[in-house]
Order: sequence, then structure tokens, then C-alpha cells
Amino acid sequence: MPTLRIALSQVNPTVGDLAGNAHLVRTWARRAADAGAHLVAFPEMMLTGYPVEDLVFRRSFVAASRAALDRLAADLAGDGLGELPVVVGYLDADGPPQVSGDAEPGRGARNAAALLHRGAVVATYFKHHLPNYGVFDEDRYFVPGDMLTVVRVGGVDVALTICEDLWQAGGPFTAARQAHVGLVVNINGSPYELNKDDIRLPLVRRRAAEAGAAIAYVNMVGGQDELVFEGDSMIVSADGELLTRAPQFVEHLLVHDVELPAAGEPVAEGTEIADGMRVVRATVSESVPAPAGPPAVGGLIEPVADEAEVWQALVLGLRDYVNKNRFPSVVLGLSGGIDSAVVAALAVDALGPDRVVGVSLPSQHSSEHSREDAADLAKRTGLDYRIEPIQPMVDAFLANLSLSGVTVENLQARVRGVILMALSNQEGHLVLTTGNKSELAVGYSTLYGDSVGGFNPVKDVWKTLIWRLARWRNADAARRGETPPIPESSIGKPPSAELSPGQLDSDTLPEYDVLDPILIGYVDGDLGRDGLVAAGHDPAVVDRVLRMVDTAEYKRRQSAPGTKISMKAFGRDRRLPVTNRWREDG
Repeated sequence: MPTLRIALSQVNPTVGDLAGNAHLVRTWARRAADAGAHLVAFPEMMLTGYPVEDLVFRRSFVAASRAALDRLAADLAGDGLGELPVVVGYLDADGPPQVSGDAEPGRGARNAAALLHRGAVVATYFKHHLPNYGVFDEDRYFVPGDMLTVVRVGGVDVALTICEDLWQAGGPFTAARQAHVGLVVNINGSPYELNKDDIRLPLVRRRAAEAGAAIAYVNMVGGQDELVFEGDSMIVSADGELLTRAPQFVEHLLVHDVELPAAGEPVAEGTEIADGMRVVRATVSESVPAPAGPPAVGGLIEPVADEAEVWQALVLGLRDYVNKNRFPSVVLGLSGGIDSAVVAALAVDALGPDRVVGVSLPSQHSSEHSREDAADLAKRTGLDYRIEPIQPMVDAFLANLSLSGVTVENLQARVRGVILMALSNQEGHLVLTTGNKSELAVGYSTLYGDSVGGFNPVKDVWKTLIWRLARWRNADAARRGETPPIPESSIGKPPSAELSPGQLDSDTLPEYDVLDPILIGYVDGDLGRDGLVAAGHDPAVVDRVLRMVDTAEYKRRQSAPGTKISMKAFGRDRRLPVTNRWREDG
């Protein structure tokens, strides 16, 4: 059996940066060649970044993607890498966009993969299964392919597939079995969700059984707006054995030697096989030299604890949002509470303390212990700490307006927002807002006040998970002999907005260990009132919580983007009308 040294380049492209992404391909292809690879694969839409959303409709962008692919093939050959087959994702089109007046049936934009060799595009493949759920809108953008591309590399028949092709049965993987391929390369832009890695491996094993072939799965890594990609690339044998697996949340070149069956009599080009797909064939080489030196073993990276996984996702999502959008630094309000403490610690981990400004914004209701906790966190993390009392500004408003009750509470939050935005305008910082998913769900925030900001690292993090993350991060620091970043008093004290005397969150909301399970069922699980009551929740509490969630949609519609870590994040995942009279009434 031939042995192919397969390299999977788990890298971090940037949407729209065609030149930068092509440079990444050239850099990592060189590393793969230096490692003796016979084949190297890069992620889905590598050249354009992913997802490109409505850039698909710009014919200039499609043309630039195709030109960049041809230029990349030539540049790889110019780099002395022409003999290395390179699989790379890109944006293609064989007709006008589907939304245009001159659209043609069965033609349009394509989510594509190409195999580059000797300075040319040897083969292309168009994604067959197009996801149209959650954050995916690929039916809006692309036309599905109906051909299975099989390339002979080193005497092994290799099928090309893209992301969702793996997540659905039938189609390319059934076709791959009928085409008698030895390896299926699957290039991915698969966004992170907590515990998705536990689902991915069994899925890859099922597709290996379906195809009767080994699968090389490569996923991108990095943040793109609300999405973060964790990598988790792997190779699985035809009988389901996990041969090698890459780490999460870091760029990585996974190189592994795989014994594969030699190609037999090929299925003729144009033959129609599973699901109406037709075979398209190309040949790179009938044989390759045996891998030089000792066998390449990529190793197996074991998954980490949930809290560590989420923390890494949030750090990477924040870092890439800041850096890819070229913000020099971030600023946030430090209240001394748990949410701002966790966001500050995330920001320092993501960017370093020199790029994080924390501002204490005390009012007459701010407790001494909260001020001390904010100062303590700043000392622990080393961030740039400032104090800007808000009471004189609040008093100026109250001297000119007759306000009382909740309106005065909201005024304090809005004055804080004004100060943070002023610092952003004056010094160029990105404002981070710190509201967790539980607060966003029930509308427990002040619009244009504590909700102000350009990015929210904990937007998709339930309050109870905020506490778990804080405890994990402190314990992790202690294990490494470092100073825990979050004051224990911030973790242990009852949460409060401190906008009126003696105020606690529990004055307005159920305790979070009661609230969060209801919210998770309603928001993430789409359970109605009856389903929540049947699950054991108190009917009166359910009715109260659902009313708060339903009436806060207008606030969520205006909230800052934030890293998605759950199966249903607010925004791209959960799309409900603001004007909506449907209620889950008791």
C-alpha cells in the first residue's frame, strides 16, 4: 500500500485579505514541503476568508478571488513548491449571482476547492451540501455542485469535499465509496460551539465508514466577527481509527504518514453515481517516493475541560476582532463585579495589559468594596487603571431635569457610557461591553448605558458560566504559579448593578441558578411554556421570565457583536421579530 505524508494546515485567514491569505498558503506550504509532505490541505474559503457573506454578490470580489487563485498557483511554483499538490478553498462562480436579474438556473457563485500543482489549477470541486441553519445562509449565496472531483496523488485516488458535505449523509461520501477512492480530503470553516469536538469525531468516523476511505479533516482557526473557529483538524482511517488530531485554538501544521490503498481501475469520468453526482478526474502522480526519514506522527491532542475550552475561544475571538479590525487597544468599565472582572481578564489574556484600559466609574451608590475590587483586579492584571467619578455629571443632569426612580438609575449607566465612548473617540480604544447572556436575555441592561460598546466578549456566556470561568481562570493561574487575576470577593459577593441603595440583581430577577436553566431551555432549546413547566420549572417564574425575554428583543437587536460559543447565540443564530404579539402565556 502506498504511504502518503499528509499535511493539514490549520491556519487563520482574514476575510477579504486575498493577498495576506495567499501569503499564508505560501508560508505554510513551504513548511509542509520541508516536512516532506506529499499533499497539503488548507481550510474552506482559505483565499477569501470565511464567511464572506454578501461579498459573494460583488462580481469584482469573485473575479479577484479567481485571479488570486491563478496567481497563487504560479507563485507556489515560483517558490519551488510546484511539485507539492496544494488543496485550497476559494470563491468561484460559473454564472451571475442568484439574486441578479440575469441569473441562470444551476449556475452562480460556488464555494469551491482547488488542487494546485506545477503552477496550474489541476482540479476544482464545488461544495455539494449547502448549510442553511444557525449562522449559515449558504443557500442565499451559493449554487450546489453536482460533481465528485477525484485526483490521483501518488497512486492513490483522493476525493475533494467541503465542510457541510461531511455533516450530511449521502452525496459526496456515498459517491466516494462508489468511486473507490482511498482518501477523502474535507476542508472546513466549522465554527466553534462548546462540546462540538465531541460530536465531530464520531461524525468523521461515520463518514469514513460511508466512504470506505480515510478522511483528512482540516479546519480553520481564528475569529471572524461573532464566529470563532477552533481548528481540531484530524485524520481518521477507513475503519474509524483516530490517527492524529491537532490542538484547538492555535495555528498548527498536522503532518502524518498514512497507508492508503492503491488506486484500482478508475470509474470513468462523467459516470453518474450517488445522488446524481458525476465523477471528474485528474492525475497528479501515479507514485511518490517513500517518505524520507522516520515516520511522521502528528500525535493526538486530548480535549480540555469545558471552562478551558470556552476561555480559549473567548480569548481568540476577542484578540482577532481587535487585531483584524486594527484597534490599538480596548477600554471597559470596571465595576468590581464579576462580569467586568472576567471581561478584563479575557482582554489582558488576549491583548496584554498594555493594550487594556480599565475605568472605575463610581457613583454615590458604589460600595467601597466594589471600588477596592476594581483596583485590586487592575493591580493583579497590570492593566491601565483610571478612576472617573460620575456623580458630578449625574448631578448636573438632575439639576436641569426632574427625574426619579429607575430613570435616575438609567441616567447613571448612560453617563458611564458617555465617558467610555469619549475615551474611545479621544484615544482610539475599542469599547468592550460586559453584559452576559442572562442579562441580555431578560433585558437587564440600560440601552446606551452599560450596553454601550463595539464588542462584547461574554455576550454568549450565561451568568452561571461566568462564575465557573472566573473560578477556572484563577485556579489555572494558581497551578502555574501566577497571580489569579480575579479578586475572590468579586466572585463571592451577590451581584448588583449598584444604581440605588442596597440594590441586588435578585431584587429584580430570580436567582441565577433558577433563571439560567429556564433561559437555556427557552433560548437555546426553543421550549415553550408548557415544555419548561414539564421540565420542572415553577410556572409563575416561567411566566415572569418569558415576559422579560420577549419584551427585550429590541434591546438585543441593538447590542454589540460578541463571540459565539453556544448552539444558539443572540444575533445570527436567534432571529425573532421585534414587533411580535405572540406570547407563551400561562
